[in-house]
Amino acid sequence: MKKLLFVFTALLSFSLFFNGCVDKTDLTAPEPFNGKSGNADLTKYVAIGNSLTAGYQSGTLFYSAQIYAFPYLIAKQAGVEITGLKVSDPGLGGRLEVKSLSPFALYTNPNAGSPINLTHPAPYQNLGIPGALAYDVLFATNKDNCASAVFAGIPNPYFDLVLRNSSLNLGTQLEQALAQNPTLITLWIGNNDVLGYATSGGTAPSAPTSATQFQQLFSGICNGISQAGKQAVVANIPNVSAIPFFTTVGPQIALSTPWSQLLPSGVVGLVYQKTGGSVGVADSLSLLTGTNLVTLKGSAYAPLLGQPTGKFYSDNGIPVPSGVDTTKPFGFHPENPWPNALILDSDEIQIANQAVANYNDIISATAANFGFAVVDINSVFNQIRANDFTGGTVFNGITFKTTFVTGGLFSLDGVHPTNQGQAIIANEFIKVINSKFNAQFPLIDVSTIPGSLIFAGKINYQNGYPILPPEVFEHLLF
Repeated sequence: MKKLLFVFTALLSFSLFFNGCVDKTDLTAPEPFNGKSGNADLTKYVAIGNSLTAGYQSGTLFYSAQIYAFPYLIAKQAGVEITGLKVSDPGLGGRLEVKSLSPFALYTNPNAGSPINLTHPAPYQNLGIPGALAYDVLFATNKDNCASAVFAGIPNPYFDLVLRNSSLNLGTQLEQALAQNPTLITLWIGNNDVLGYATSGGTAPSAPTSATQFQQLFSGICNGISQAGKQAVVANIPNVSAIPFFTTVGPQIALSTPWSQLLPSGVVGLVYQKTGGSVGVADSLSLLTGTNLVTLKGSAYAPLLGQPTGKFYSDNGIPVPSGVDTTKPFGFHPENPWPNALILDSDEIQIANQAVANYNDIISATAANFGFAVVDINSVFNQIRANDFTGGTVFNGITFKTTFVTGGLFSLDGVHPTNQGQAIIANEFIKVINSKFNAQFPLIDVSTIPGSLIFAGKINYQNGYPILPPEVFEHLLF
């Protein structure tokens, strides 16, 4: 494996509130379940996962967002409480926040909070660790032997904060989960095995975790749970290319660029670096339809298209590559192409999509082999994405789309869900738990889950792009 890039993003949640009646006809009236309903027993519920499970939002982990992570919401509906790492607001540094609405601009909060319950005498029930891969569930016990440290030389301090093996000495995520004698485990892992590849434009790492490796790892995790005589509900992997981190900037480039003025000079699209050193061209149609995807990090550089600049390289401390002439028009000339790290081209999209398909086949087959239920998050998010083009998807009177900021589903990093997005995910888990165990745990009224930001007015972009300074993403490791 080559250099791995993970983003632990804990997301600052936000949503647009729409007027209208709230439909609660599908909700069951709350009652005191005390963790049990039908054949379901959540009295000792433990969650294994990554940043999605931890409730990591907008570049850091902070308590006012953690409390809306889906494991906590599931536990609340079941009438139980679960423990997890708590970090005071605004988190451990680098939280993404809104600087202004008109024009829309982000910045990183320079302040930091701190962990507030590291001395909890037992393992946490929410064992979600930002940045964790499938490998880590089986093998990582600290910041120095997790996948990012072993394969890329990048220690991940969240393993020490969550596992706390210097005092507990109870091993990996899986070992700590089983040590608690859980009555139910939720397992959602594998997102980072492909997401790092995609968000880095296919550069770091240079490939997702192979299907063979993922099969061995996921089977090992499920076998460990089964051998301990425990029940699990597992979730599959969403389509990584249908999130606003990839769907925001490319269409805007296609719509705002004066292609007709450029055509006489031979430019028919965005000229970009391809893996291997050659260049490709993404025409306006491919940018509009998602055949080629520009990452959200590219928002800082899209306004520079056509200018003689090498700002991307100077901002990121990268030597100008051999053969690149920064006096040529940026992104419109083969000698100064759009950087490879800021685009996921059609070939790379195919690699990412195939990895997701392989992982989901493995998750489905392995879960069936061990008698575990599967939450099909991939289908849910694909349907929400499809509904973007027909008005959006309504949950309890609120309309959601996958669009950046205004869609209400994804937060400021364009990858991870908002508080209300977490509630939607929690409901999918609850539905499967109810079906699998003949239970009647109530669904969450999504409209009762607050968003951190409520936008009362129109959000204006500068030159069609959200203002995202390069340093905004320094703390984000998908």
